[in-house]
Amino acid sequence: MTRRLIAAFAVLLLTAVGCGSGGHAGHGQGKLRVGVVPNISPEKQRAQYEPLRAYLAGKLGTDVELFVATNYAGVVAALTAGRLDVAYLGGLTYVQAEAQTKIVPLVTEVDQETGTPEYLSAIVVKADSAYQTTKEVVDGGGAFAFGDISSTSGSLYPRIMISEAGAHCDTGDLMACPPLKAVTFTGGHDATAQAVAKGDVEAGGIELRILHRLEKQGSVPTGALRVVETRNVMGYPWVAHPNLPEATRTAVTDAFLAIDQPQLLDLMRAKKFAPVTAADYDEVRTQAATLGLLTPKQGQP
Repeated sequence: MTRRLIAAFAVLLLTAVGCGSGGHAGHGQGKLRVGVVPNISPEKQRAQYEPLRAYLAGKLGTDVELFVATNYAGVVAALTAGRLDVAYLGGLTYVQAEAQTKIVPLVTEVDQETGTPEYLSAIVVKADSAYQTTKEVVDGGGAFAFGDISSTSGSLYPRIMISEAGAHCDTGDLMACPPLKAVTFTGGHDATAQAVAKGDVEAGGIELRILHRLEKQGSVPTGALRVVETRNVMGYPWVAHPNLPEATRTAVTDAFLAIDQPQLLDLMRAKKFAPVTAADYDEVRTQAATLGLLTPKQGQP
């Protein structure tokens, strides 16, 4: 990013924080509030994104407060209430948020593994499991683990896959997907990986690139889990609160598109960034409504 672009980005973001109605994030506090969904445990997520927080604080010349809720719905609630200026959401949390207020999608990462703005959701079993397909998992009638209830790749797309394989998931009761005997929500991809690896459940839904990162970190032994199915998912969008002026949103988008620092790109699991629109999430929107996941389920396990 050039010095001129960084300076322009800083001025525009600080202007956005300082103007508008009194309820908007950061007003009068000289602070930029950035929200991130906890796709792993919130404590680990906060530590992982510390370099981004420090980078933004240094480059923008202002305090940057990183907000990681205990679950995905908490980030949606903070964003729609105007307590955040910018947020990094999953596709499902984005469409849940836009159902409550007019959230503006800006950019998503071009995934390092797929080389596209899409990444992979996977259903995994233990390496020595007899199951070879999702249908065999469903017909086996065992226990299945989702991540956070509002996770796109850990809940929505695994539910699509098991439903297409014959599970009869009740849109009124997200814990019921017969013939599976039990469904659990672990709260995060790392917890789902551990649940499958330990044999607590027969299978689980997980974001594949997070599994690869957990293996690289040694949190999950490499090869302990085996993938039986994957599905392409539109990337996590960075979104803006609707009170952010259009000119500022454009400048923020341009700034993301210009990021070329390897450390920051690696942090975001990105080769680069690409613009996104609401239409890019039409499939997520449609499937979420069909499967009863469009509204965040507060208090759900």
